[in-house]
Amino acid sequence: MPPYTVSFVCTGNICRSPMGEVVLRDLLEREGLADRVRVVSAGTGDWHVGGPADPRAVSTLKQYGLDGEQHRAQQFVRESFAEVDLVLALDRGHERALRTLAPSPEDADKVRLLRSFDEDAVAAGELEVDDPYFGEDADFVTTYEEVLPACEGVVAHLRTRLALAG
Repeated sequence: MPPYTVSFVCTGNICRSPMGEVVLRDLLEREGLADRVRVVSAGTGDWHVGGPADPRAVSTLKQYGLDGEQHRAQQFVRESFAEVDLVLALDRGHERALRTLAPSPEDADKVRLLRSFDEDAVAAGELEVDDPYFGEDADFVTTYEEVLPACEGVVAHLRTRLALAG
């Protein structure tokens, strides 16, 4: 059985989505699910393809004991839908772009806002992960603090999905 594949998608795949990818991968390892779930990330645009994550994202991850050094930016394209089971959009603009890009209604249904997996964010009506790109180092910490509880919610979701899949 191939692994269940999750893709985080932001604009350029150098700030928010690589942070989500690294955080979720770490949580899955801790939960013993790393062999059953493949985690990737991409951007809606191609500006940074092949390049590393933003140094501020890498530095923030390092503060929390995580390694973002190996990241290389990718672009999420129409064909990417065939390779993924769940697409986590970081904001509503990404969500709209991804649903428009989807080749079928089933593919469009794979798209969810990342923070929709965080009950507190849902209750507060704050479903977008703030873009830290034009901000300061502290903005990357805020991004991490928004991504972590959402990723914990994704792990809970995946535990249920994988149990149902057998």
